[in-house]
Amino acid sequence: MTKNDLADGVAQRTGLAGTQARQALEAAIELISDELAGGGEVALAGFGKFSVSSRAARQGRNPATGETINIAASKAAKFSAASALKKRLN
Repeated sequence: MTKNDLADGVAQRTGLAGTQARQALEAAIELISDELAGGGEVALAGFGKFSVSSRAARQGRNPATGETINIAASKAAKFSAASALKKRLN
C-alpha cells in the first residue's frame, strides 16, 4: 500500500475529498516526523508506538576488501505494535 492508496482509503471511509485526505495524511506524517526528530515518541492507542532508537558507534568490515571500517553512531525510527494490533494479525 502506498501513501496515495492510504489517502484514498481515508477519503472513502471518512467522506473527505481526496485532496483533503491527502493533506490530513501529510500533516499526520509531518507531525510524527517532527516529534521523532525532537527525540519524543508517538503512541497511538490500539495501533502502536513510534520512538527513536540510538545505535552506538561500532567497527565493521568492508565485505569487498575485508578492511576494518568505523561505523558512526546513528539514530533510527522504531515501531512497537500494540497488543490489539498483534492480536488482529494473528
